[in-house]
Amino acid sequence: MATQHLYAMPVEQTGWEFDGATEISFTWEYDDERAALLALYDKGKKQQWDAAERIDWTQEVDWANPMALPDEQIPIYGTDAWNKMNENERAELRRHLQGATLSQFLHGEQGALIATSKIVATVPDADSKFYAATQVMDEARHVEAFSRLLHEKVQLAYPITPGLKSLLEQGLSDRRWDMTYLTMQILIEGLALAAFQRQRDHSGNDLVQAVNAYVMQDEARHVAFGRLALRDFYPELTEAERDEREEFVVEACYHMRDRFNQIEVWENLGFSREQIADAVGTSEVMAQFRQRLFTRIVPTVKDIGLWGERVRKAYQDMGVIQFSEIDAEALLDADNKVAEDFDAKQFVRDGVSGQIAAAE
Repeated sequence: MATQHLYAMPVEQTGWEFDGATEISFTWEYDDERAALLALYDKGKKQQWDAAERIDWTQEVDWANPMALPDEQIPIYGTDAWNKMNENERAELRRHLQGATLSQFLHGEQGALIATSKIVATVPDADSKFYAATQVMDEARHVEAFSRLLHEKVQLAYPITPGLKSLLEQGLSDRRWDMTYLTMQILIEGLALAAFQRQRDHSGNDLVQAVNAYVMQDEARHVAFGRLALRDFYPELTEAERDEREEFVVEACYHMRDRFNQIEVWENLGFSREQIADAVGTSEVMAQFRQRLFTRIVPTVKDIGLWGERVRKAYQDMGVIQFSEIDAEALLDADNKVAEDFDAKQFVRDGVSGQIAAAE
Protein backbone atom coordinates (compact mmCIF):
# COMPACT_ATOMS: atom_id res chain seq x y z
CA MET A 1 0.00 0.00 0.00
CA ALA A 2 1.42 3.41 -0.98
CA THR A 3 1.99 5.71 1.99
CA GLN A 4 0.14 8.49 0.14
CA HIS A 5 -3.14 6.67 0.86
CA LEU A 6 -2.40 6.37 4.59
CA TYR A 7 -1.90 10.05 5.37
CA ALA A 8 -4.58 11.44 7.66
CA MET A 9 -3.90 14.93 6.32
CA PRO A 10 -3.40 16.17 2.75
CA VAL A 11 0.25 16.28 1.68
CA GLU A 12 1.21 18.63 -1.12
CA GLN A 13 4.09 16.45 -2.27
CA THR A 14 5.57 13.06 -1.49
CA GLY A 15 9.17 14.26 -1.58
CA TRP A 16 11.36 17.00 -0.18
CA GLU A 17 14.53 18.38 -1.74
CA PHE A 18 16.99 21.05 -0.66
CA ASP A 19 20.65 21.87 -1.17
CA GLY A 20 22.58 19.81 1.37
CA ALA A 21 25.95 21.52 1.12
CA THR A 22 28.70 18.91 1.32
CA GLU A 23 32.48 18.96 1.37
CA ILE A 24 33.76 15.47 0.53
CA SER A 25 36.70 14.38 2.66
CA PHE A 26 39.21 11.65 1.73
CA THR A 27 41.97 10.54 4.05
CA TRP A 28 45.21 8.71 3.22
CA GLU A 29 45.95 8.07 6.91
CA TYR A 30 44.67 4.58 7.58
CA ASP A 31 46.70 3.83 10.70
CA ASP A 32 45.83 6.81 12.90
CA GLU A 33 43.04 4.95 14.64
CA ARG A 34 41.20 5.42 17.94
CA ALA A 35 40.67 2.18 19.84
CA ALA A 36 37.29 3.22 21.25
CA LEU A 37 35.83 4.02 17.83
CA LEU A 38 37.20 0.85 16.29
CA ALA A 39 35.69 -1.16 19.15
CA LEU A 40 32.36 0.52 18.41
CA TYR A 41 32.78 -0.30 14.72
CA ASP A 42 33.43 -3.95 15.62
CA LYS A 43 30.33 -3.97 17.82
CA GLY A 44 28.31 -2.41 15.02
CA LYS A 45 29.35 -5.18 12.61
CA LYS A 46 28.49 -7.93 15.06
CA GLN A 47 25.10 -6.49 16.03
CA GLN A 48 23.68 -6.22 12.52
CA TRP A 49 20.23 -7.82 12.32
CA ASP A 50 17.43 -8.50 9.88
CA ALA A 51 14.17 -6.69 10.67
CA ALA A 52 12.23 -9.30 8.73
CA GLU A 53 13.66 -12.16 10.82
CA ARG A 54 14.43 -10.86 14.31
CA ILE A 55 10.95 -9.37 14.77
CA ASP A 56 7.86 -11.57 14.84
CA TRP A 57 5.56 -9.70 12.45
CA THR A 58 2.74 -12.23 12.90
CA GLN A 59 1.84 -10.53 16.17
CA GLU A 60 -1.28 -8.38 15.95
CA VAL A 61 -2.07 -4.96 17.38
CA ASP A 62 -5.38 -3.63 18.67
CA TRP A 63 -7.00 -1.30 16.14
CA ALA A 64 -8.39 0.86 18.98
CA ASN A 65 -5.00 1.17 20.71
CA PRO A 66 -2.24 -0.01 18.34
CA MET A 67 0.67 0.57 20.70
CA ALA A 68 -1.31 -0.53 23.77
CA LEU A 69 -0.43 2.62 25.70
CA PRO A 70 -2.27 3.71 28.86
CA ASP A 71 -4.87 6.42 28.33
CA GLU A 72 -3.36 8.35 31.21
CA GLN A 73 -0.60 9.45 28.81
CA ILE A 74 -3.10 11.35 26.64
CA PRO A 75 -2.97 15.07 27.60
CA ILE A 76 -6.76 15.52 27.75
CA TYR A 77 -7.36 12.33 29.77
CA GLY A 78 -9.76 13.04 32.64
CA THR A 79 -10.85 16.42 31.28
CA ASP A 80 -14.38 17.34 30.24
CA ALA A 81 -13.38 16.89 26.60
CA TRP A 82 -12.24 13.32 27.29
CA ASN A 83 -15.27 12.45 29.41
CA LYS A 84 -17.65 13.57 26.66
CA MET A 85 -16.08 11.24 24.07
CA ASN A 86 -17.56 7.84 23.31
CA GLU A 87 -15.35 4.76 22.91
CA ASN A 88 -15.18 5.03 19.11
CA GLU A 89 -14.01 8.64 19.37
CA ARG A 90 -11.39 7.68 21.95
CA ALA A 91 -10.17 4.84 19.73
CA GLU A 92 -9.83 7.25 16.82
CA LEU A 93 -7.90 9.69 19.00
CA ARG A 94 -5.50 6.95 20.15
CA ARG A 95 -4.89 5.77 16.59
CA HIS A 96 -4.18 9.26 15.32
CA LEU A 97 -1.88 10.24 18.18
CA GLN A 98 0.03 6.97 17.95
CA GLY A 99 0.10 6.96 14.16
CA ALA A 100 1.48 10.50 14.20
CA THR A 101 4.18 9.52 16.70
CA LEU A 102 5.25 6.51 14.63
CA SER A 103 5.23 8.68 11.50
CA GLN A 104 7.72 11.09 13.06
CA PHE A 105 9.86 8.13 14.14
CA LEU A 106 9.82 6.96 10.53
CA HIS A 107 10.58 10.38 9.01
CA GLY A 108 13.33 10.97 11.59
CA GLU A 109 14.95 7.63 10.78
CA GLN A 110 15.05 8.55 7.09
CA GLY A 111 16.71 11.80 8.13
CA ALA A 112 19.25 9.79 10.13
CA LEU A 113 19.87 7.54 7.11
CA ILE A 114 20.65 10.55 4.91
CA ALA A 115 22.68 12.30 7.63
CA THR A 116 24.85 9.26 8.31
CA SER A 117 25.56 8.72 4.63
CA LYS A 118 26.69 12.36 4.59
CA ILE A 119 28.91 11.73 7.62
CA VAL A 120 30.68 8.91 5.75
CA ALA A 121 31.52 11.38 3.00
CA THR A 122 32.45 14.39 5.13
CA VAL A 123 34.13 13.18 8.33
CA PRO A 124 37.93 13.46 7.95
CA ASP A 125 39.18 10.32 9.74
CA ALA A 126 38.99 6.70 8.62
CA ASP A 127 37.76 5.13 11.87
CA SER A 128 34.71 7.43 11.91
CA LYS A 129 34.00 6.56 8.28
CA PHE A 130 34.14 2.86 9.17
CA TYR A 131 31.62 3.16 11.99
CA ALA A 132 29.33 5.56 10.10
CA ALA A 133 29.12 2.98 7.31
CA THR A 134 27.62 0.44 9.75
CA GLN A 135 25.16 3.08 10.93
CA VAL A 136 23.91 3.68 7.39
CA MET A 137 22.72 0.06 7.36
CA ASP A 138 21.24 0.46 10.85
CA GLU A 139 19.18 3.46 9.76
CA ALA A 140 17.91 1.72 6.64
CA ARG A 141 16.76 -1.15 8.84
CA HIS A 142 14.99 1.28 11.19
CA VAL A 143 13.14 2.88 8.28
CA GLU A 144 12.12 -0.63 7.19
CA ALA A 145 10.89 -1.61 10.68
CA PHE A 146 8.89 1.54 11.43
CA SER A 147 7.49 1.62 7.90
CA ARG A 148 6.27 -1.95 8.25
CA LEU A 149 4.75 -1.26 11.67
CA LEU A 150 2.96 1.80 10.30
CA HIS A 151 1.78 0.27 7.02
CA GLU A 152 0.81 -3.23 8.14
CA LYS A 153 -0.40 -2.66 11.68
CA VAL A 154 -1.52 0.95 12.25
CA GLN A 155 -2.45 1.85 8.66
CA LEU A 156 -2.47 5.56 9.37
CA ALA A 157 0.29 8.11 8.74
CA TYR A 158 1.05 11.81 9.22
CA PRO A 159 3.40 14.11 7.28
CA ILE A 160 6.66 15.26 8.86
CA THR A 161 6.12 18.03 11.40
CA PRO A 162 7.46 21.53 10.69
CA GLY A 163 9.68 21.30 13.78
CA LEU A 164 11.43 18.08 12.77
CA LYS A 165 11.68 19.25 9.17
CA SER A 166 13.34 22.50 10.20
CA LEU A 167 15.88 20.79 12.46
CA LEU A 168 16.78 18.20 9.83
CA GLU A 169 17.29 20.88 7.20
CA GLN A 170 19.56 22.85 9.52
CA GLY A 171 21.76 19.85 10.22
CA LEU A 172 21.87 18.54 6.67
CA SER A 173 22.50 21.87 4.93
CA ASP A 174 25.53 22.83 7.05
CA ARG A 175 28.88 22.14 5.33
CA ARG A 176 30.69 21.38 8.59
CA TRP A 177 30.77 17.66 9.40
CA ASP A 178 30.53 18.22 13.15
CA MET A 179 27.23 20.11 12.79
CA THR A 180 25.67 17.09 11.10
CA TYR A 181 26.95 14.98 14.00
CA LEU A 182 25.67 17.44 16.58
CA THR A 183 22.22 17.73 15.01
CA MET A 184 21.67 14.04 14.31
CA GLN A 185 23.81 11.96 16.68
CA ILE A 186 23.42 14.12 19.78
CA LEU A 187 20.16 16.08 19.54
CA ILE A 188 17.72 14.19 17.29
CA GLU A 189 18.99 10.69 18.17
CA GLY A 190 19.12 11.64 21.85
CA LEU A 191 15.53 12.86 21.81
CA ALA A 192 14.48 9.79 19.80
CA LEU A 193 16.01 7.45 22.38
CA ALA A 194 13.87 9.01 25.11
CA ALA A 195 10.74 8.79 22.93
CA PHE A 196 11.49 5.17 21.94
CA GLN A 197 12.02 4.31 25.60
CA ARG A 198 8.54 5.56 26.42
CA GLN A 199 7.05 3.18 23.84
CA ARG A 200 9.29 0.29 24.85
CA ASP A 201 8.60 0.57 28.58
CA HIS A 202 4.91 1.55 28.56
CA SER A 203 3.43 -0.35 25.62
CA GLY A 204 1.43 -3.46 26.43
CA ASN A 205 2.07 -4.96 23.00
CA ASP A 206 5.03 -7.32 22.46
CA LEU A 207 5.53 -6.31 18.82
CA VAL A 208 5.71 -2.60 19.61
CA GLN A 209 8.04 -3.25 22.54
CA ALA A 210 10.37 -5.38 20.42
CA VAL A 211 10.61 -2.89 17.52
CA ASN A 212 11.54 -0.08 19.91
CA ALA A 213 13.93 -2.23 21.96
CA TYR A 214 15.87 -3.41 18.92
CA VAL A 215 16.04 0.05 17.37
CA MET A 216 17.24 1.45 20.70
CA GLN A 217 20.06 -1.09 20.83
CA ASP A 218 21.38 0.41 17.58
CA GLU A 219 20.69 4.00 18.61
CA ALA A 220 22.69 3.52 21.80
CA ARG A 221 25.76 2.86 19.64
CA HIS A 222 24.96 5.86 17.44
CA VAL A 223 24.88 8.30 20.35
CA ALA A 224 28.11 6.75 21.67
CA PHE A 225 29.64 7.35 18.22
CA GLY A 226 28.71 11.02 18.35
CA ARG A 227 30.09 11.39 21.87
CA LEU A 228 33.43 9.80 21.01
CA ALA A 229 33.94 11.83 17.84
CA LEU A 230 32.87 15.22 19.17
CA ARG A 231 34.51 15.16 22.58
CA ASP A 232 37.83 14.67 20.77
CA PHE A 233 37.09 17.47 18.30
CA TYR A 234 35.45 20.25 20.32
CA PRO A 235 38.45 21.00 22.59
CA GLU A 236 40.33 21.92 19.40
CA LEU A 237 37.86 24.69 18.49
CA THR A 238 38.23 28.34 19.34
CA GLU A 239 36.01 29.85 22.02
CA ALA A 240 33.99 31.63 19.31
CA GLU A 241 33.44 28.36 17.44
CA ARG A 242 32.26 26.57 20.60
CA ASP A 243 29.97 29.51 21.42
CA GLU A 244 28.33 29.16 18.02
CA ARG A 245 27.66 25.46 18.62
CA GLU A 246 26.35 26.11 22.13
CA GLU A 247 23.94 28.72 20.78
CA PHE A 248 22.71 26.16 18.24
CA VAL A 249 22.21 23.53 20.97
CA VAL A 250 20.17 25.94 23.10
CA GLU A 251 17.94 27.03 20.21
CA ALA A 252 17.42 23.44 19.05
CA CYS A 253 16.51 22.20 22.54
CA TYR A 254 13.92 24.94 23.10
CA HIS A 255 12.60 24.25 19.60
CA MET A 256 12.23 20.51 20.27
CA ARG A 257 10.60 21.06 23.65
CA ASP A 258 8.05 23.60 22.44
CA ARG A 259 7.13 21.74 19.24
CA PHE A 260 6.38 18.39 20.87
CA ASN A 261 2.62 18.98 21.17
CA GLN A 262 1.20 17.15 18.10
CA ILE A 263 -0.91 20.20 17.31
CA GLU A 264 -1.43 18.98 13.73
CA VAL A 265 -3.18 15.84 15.01
CA TRP A 266 -5.47 17.67 17.39
CA GLU A 267 -6.52 20.22 14.79
CA ASN A 268 -7.10 17.47 12.24
CA LEU A 269 -9.51 15.83 14.71
CA GLY A 270 -11.49 19.03 15.19
CA PHE A 271 -9.96 20.47 18.37
CA SER A 272 -9.18 24.18 18.42
CA ARG A 273 -5.61 25.37 18.88
CA GLU A 274 -6.72 27.19 22.03
CA GLN A 275 -8.24 24.04 23.55
CA ILE A 276 -5.11 22.03 22.97
CA ALA A 277 -2.70 24.76 24.00
CA ASP A 278 -4.51 24.89 27.33
CA ALA A 279 -4.74 21.10 27.77
CA VAL A 280 -1.15 20.40 26.74
CA GLY A 281 0.16 23.40 28.64
CA THR A 282 -1.43 22.34 31.92
CA SER A 283 -1.00 18.57 31.55
CA GLU A 284 1.28 17.11 34.21
CA VAL A 285 1.87 14.07 31.97
CA MET A 286 3.10 16.30 29.14
CA ALA A 287 5.29 18.33 31.50
CA GLN A 288 6.95 15.14 32.72
CA PHE A 289 7.28 13.82 29.18
CA ARG A 290 8.96 17.02 27.95
CA GLN A 291 11.44 16.76 30.77
CA ARG A 292 12.15 13.07 30.16
CA LEU A 293 12.90 13.83 26.50
CA PHE A 294 16.16 15.43 27.64
CA THR A 295 17.46 12.59 29.80
CA ARG A 296 19.70 11.44 26.94
CA ILE A 297 20.63 14.84 25.51
CA VAL A 298 21.78 16.75 28.61
CA PRO A 299 24.50 14.35 29.87
CA THR A 300 25.80 13.89 26.33
CA VAL A 301 26.01 17.64 25.64
CA LYS A 302 27.96 17.98 28.88
CA ASP A 303 30.23 15.07 27.95
CA ILE A 304 31.23 16.52 24.56
CA GLY A 305 32.26 19.80 26.17
CA LEU A 306 29.46 22.17 25.14
CA TRP A 307 28.82 23.14 28.74
CA GLY A 308 29.21 26.90 28.85
CA GLU A 309 27.07 29.29 30.86
CA ARG A 310 24.51 29.72 28.05
CA VAL A 311 23.82 25.97 27.87
CA ARG A 312 23.68 25.49 31.66
CA LYS A 313 21.30 28.46 32.04
CA ALA A 314 18.97 27.08 29.35
CA TYR A 315 18.83 23.63 30.94
CA GLN A 316 18.22 25.23 34.33
CA ASP A 317 15.32 27.18 32.81
CA MET A 318 13.88 24.00 31.25
CA GLY A 319 14.12 22.16 34.57
CA VAL A 320 16.42 19.48 33.13
CA ILE A 321 19.84 20.46 34.51
CA GLN A 322 19.69 17.54 36.97
CA PHE A 323 20.05 15.11 34.05
CA SER A 324 23.65 16.27 33.64
CA GLU A 325 24.55 13.89 36.48
CA ILE A 326 23.19 10.84 34.67
CA ASP A 327 25.72 8.23 33.62
CA ALA A 328 25.02 8.31 29.87
CA GLU A 329 27.14 5.24 29.20
CA ALA A 330 25.23 3.20 31.78
CA LEU A 331 21.94 4.16 30.10
CA LEU A 332 23.24 2.99 26.74
CA ASP A 333 24.47 -0.28 28.26
CA ALA A 334 21.00 -0.80 29.73
CA ASP A 335 19.41 -0.28 26.29
CA ASN A 336 21.62 -3.03 24.91
CA LYS A 337 20.68 -5.42 27.71
CA VAL A 338 16.94 -4.83 27.26
CA ALA A 339 17.24 -5.81 23.59
CA GLU A 340 19.16 -8.95 24.54
CA ASP A 341 16.42 -9.80 27.06
CA PHE A 342 13.84 -9.54 24.25
CA ASP A 343 15.94 -11.95 22.20
CA ALA A 344 16.02 -14.37 25.11
CA LYS A 345 12.25 -14.13 25.55
CA GLN A 346 11.72 -14.76 21.83
CA PHE A 347 14.09 -17.74 22.00
CA VAL A 348 12.11 -19.26 24.89
CA ARG A 349 8.78 -18.58 23.14
CA ASP A 350 9.99 -20.22 19.93
CA GLY A 351 11.28 -23.19 21.90
CA VAL A 352 7.96 -23.70 23.66
CA SER A 353 6.06 -23.36 20.37
CA GLY A 354 8.31 -25.97 18.82
CA GLN A 355 7.75 -28.37 21.69
CA ILE A 356 3.98 -27.95 21.45
CA ALA A 357 4.07 -28.51 17.67
CA ALA A 358 6.18 -31.65 18.14
CA ALA A 359 3.80 -33.01 20.79
CA GLU A 360 0.83 -32.50 18.49
